[in-house]
Amino acid sequence: MPQLNLSRYTSKPRRGSNGLGISAVAGARAIVNTPIDSLQIGMRRPLARPDGLDRMLQTMAAALPGQGVNVRSPSAATPTAPTSSSSMLLTLANAQASLGKLLRRPVVKPDALEPESKPDLVALHFAPHAAPILGKFGKVPRVVHFHGSWVDEHRTDRSAALLGPLRYGLEWTVYHGGTRHIVLSRESADVLHMRYRVPEERIRVVPGCVDTSRFALRATRKQARKRLAMPQDRPVLLCVRPLIPRMGLDELIDAIFVVKLVVPDVFLVIVGAGPEQESLAARIVARGLEAQVQLAGFVSDDALPQYYRAADLTVVPTVAMQDCGLTAIESLATGTPVLVTAEGGAAETVARLSDHLVLSSGGYQALGNGITDALRGVRVMPSADACRRYARKHFDDAVVAAQIAEVYRDAIETY
Repeated sequence: MPQLNLSRYTSKPRRGSNGLGISAVAGARAIVNTPIDSLQIGMRRPLARPDGLDRMLQTMAAALPGQGVNVRSPSAATPTAPTSSSSMLLTLANAQASLGKLLRRPVVKPDALEPESKPDLVALHFAPHAAPILGKFGKVPRVVHFHGSWVDEHRTDRSAALLGPLRYGLEWTVYHGGTRHIVLSRESADVLHMRYRVPEERIRVVPGCVDTSRFALRATRKQARKRLAMPQDRPVLLCVRPLIPRMGLDELIDAIFVVKLVVPDVFLVIVGAGPEQESLAARIVARGLEAQVQLAGFVSDDALPQYYRAADLTVVPTVAMQDCGLTAIESLATGTPVLVTAEGGAAETVARLSDHLVLSSGGYQALGNGITDALRGVRVMPSADACRRYARKHFDDAVVAAQIAEVYRDAIETY
């Protein structure tokens, strides 16, 4: 694969700016004088997808007004408050809908919006949900938030051979209508450029975000474990993943068998729900790990920070799925270090903090050895304070929203 000029995946100086790009605004929190009215085409329900991506998008949307990107409901004629945004988060169809249904009319018709509500910019999340508004709103710049290939997401479906070319064609059309493209990692930038032929000068890398203040718990690890009825005298591992294929959870369970040989009292809690629950439970029994692995099921957003705080270490296995690294960011925000595999965006998320957080392989043997080394202190983990500082500096919602607002303004000014 040809080597890309990754320096192009950064913001260019805006006219009238201080000449600095995206890195210069990383810590910005000041409200920009001229607000942007952006129409955000995405999913409305925070948990419409099982991978936490919608949770991250909701956090991003809540932070954008602080950076001059205003928000209001599409059904409201005027903003309800000065800090509301005219950024409209529209649900075009359910996340699990068929291809045909996705291409039908949206829940809220763009034509129903008043002419004076024409946005300054349209931000598109997820190609199938953007399709119904193609050609709407006239000459308005569009920013595509690329969250991974739709074709790849359905590659294992029985209908993949038939619908794959249709999905690819729809993605191609949406992506090539973008003025700017925001990706979560350089890995995603490579996919967008190499597979979909989006010019690399249009692509900007902006990481995922969390409200770090929500994860900065005052509770100690002991207090969090008490609240969750977790053992106080055992090393606790946490994995927060949807129980679906391609998440590497089967490899993680097998890895605990390896860890058990050296650290017999290891205790892994897997948080998440999904169709693989029964097969994973059977795997736990088959490996004789009932005392070492617990399937905790679905956990609410409110309770999730307590789970991160209770753990000694979070593990994020990935096999063949683009990952926004949200679990890793959330864990670091609580002060809990995280081990990730080299596949997916999580590795790029944590590598600057410590190389010891990235495992070379997602196979069970490499996972098991890496976890064992971390628990024994051979693989040195960063301190709780270092984890929190790193998360605040790079992934706080205000920090990331400032970068997104900069890309939006760049798209408007260069359109």
